[in-house]
Amino acid sequence: MKILYITNGIHGAGGLERVLSVKASYLADVLGHEVHIVVLNNKGASLFYTFSAKIQLHHVVVFGNPISYVWQYINGMRDMVAALKPDVISVCDDGLKGFFLPLLLPKIPIIYERHVSKQMAFGVNPSFLKRIRVGMQLQLMNRLGRTFDKFVVLTQDNVQEWNLPNTVVIPNPLSFYPETQSALTNKTVIAVGKHTHQKGFDRLLQCWATIIKTNPDWTLEIYGKADENQRMFQLARQLQIENNLRFFEPVPDIATRFLAASVFAFSSRFEGFGMVLIEAMACGVPCVSFDCPCGPKDIICSDEDGFLVANNNTDAFTQKLLQLIENQDLRHKMGAQAKINVQRYLPEVVVKQWDELFRSLCS
Repeated sequence: MKILYITNGIHGAGGLERVLSVKASYLADVLGHEVHIVVLNNKGASLFYTFSAKIQLHHVVVFGNPISYVWQYINGMRDMVAALKPDVISVCDDGLKGFFLPLLLPKIPIIYERHVSKQMAFGVNPSFLKRIRVGMQLQLMNRLGRTFDKFVVLTQDNVQEWNLPNTVVIPNPLSFYPETQSALTNKTVIAVGKHTHQKGFDRLLQCWATIIKTNPDWTLEIYGKADENQRMFQLARQLQIENNLRFFEPVPDIATRFLAASVFAFSSRFEGFGMVLIEAMACGVPCVSFDCPCGPKDIICSDEDGFLVANNNTDAFTQKLLQLIENQDLRHKMGAQAKINVQRYLPEVVVKQWDELFRSLCS
């Protein structure tokens, strides 16, 4: 089967790129499909994640004013589809333009896969005008979502968000599942994500300031792209926690960092899925997470393989972190169960669902 993915780019360190590298590589290397990926303006860019050498990468150049950009996008995609003649197309584009592709391309089975929640479109403290504009855009997306053969979302929360008759839930696959697991003896709590309001590191640092009062020998490590506008470094100084806090840039091999940690803290205000949750669990690291939309409640079995606390309840979040920090037996029990429970996200389980979906549409 010839599968064509259409996306904006695959060179970054984001979750979409990581997931696509796993899915597309498994489809090509293990299941033997012919996989093509079309990206925009990425020619010559180095890849952050590893993609199978069997995958064929194509580029469409788009630039200029909005009218010129859209015109080049439409023609570029039409030309690419005409040349490749795929059996099925999967669109991984969280913007508006990708929603129009079923109306513009030949009648080939076409899927849309949504990797973010609707809430992310509004951003932080949106103005009244932005709420109106984004609201209208999302209504249009909802209408256009019906034109796809299938509309794939990651969680049950996303199903409620879109309320489309063609919706299918397929979660993200794990990007790794180490044979070993963390010893859970290092006095390290880890968090992963960009410095954004969404990731909630501001409230995590507030919790950490309380935790180190009774556990001064523990360290919090945060891996992710820094942003001075988020003022995380200033907040750390203000809370006087610099000696117990380390910031790191993104690393391709995040598994080694999980394996060296004892607790994972997931402080997001909202998410599309929460890829780093299943990655931490794959390393046998118990998680504490806010029950934010969307993802954590689908992933964590609270009080069994980690803890879920009400979104914005920082006191409860602090207490659950303290429980895992101060109780090594509980860490080991929950970490072992996390490694077992997360096996439902292995590529051989998740990508099989994609394979079955592609085959059903092509038949």
